[in-house]
Amino acid sequence: MTIATGDKIPAVTLKIMGAKGPEDISTDTIFKGKKVVMFAVPGAFTPGCTVTHLPGYVVLADKIKAKGVDSIVCLSVNDAFVMGAWGKSQNADELLMVADGNGEFTKAAGLEMDATGFGMGTRSKRYAMIVEDGVVSHLAVEPAGGIEVSAAEAILSKL
Repeated sequence: MTIATGDKIPAVTLKIMGAKGPEDISTDTIFKGKKVVMFAVPGAFTPGCTVTHLPGYVVLADKIKAKGVDSIVCLSVNDAFVMGAWGKSQNADELLMVADGNGEFTKAAGLEMDATGFGMGTRSKRYAMIVEDGVVSHLAVEPAGGIEVSAAEAILSKL
């Protein structure tokens, strides 16, 4: 079942790239007591994600945070090394680049997609959500191939 507005974020341990390598980060650490915008992409370094989706959040990070958002999180079913490198290559210093390497969060949220036809295995659907103190207050899941309802501009308008 797909997570919905009013649902609590699943309790999962994810990974981020730290100074000495991959580090654990819990969903509690990310979301508890905070207002967070999280967007997910099917894959780091893929065309739509790199050309359109992530750059929109990089460019609008200040405006999003000015609306009372504590952090902006980019999540993908990739490893922490890839997410760290992708963040650096895109100047995403204001974003938390989170790896859901085993797809645990993605599965628990019911937002997985079958990308085996592209040789990518199970990945995350493209979406964005606004989360307040661990509870989803807005969820925008893209139809296949779309980058509209989860784009930074669209989420900014919902804050």
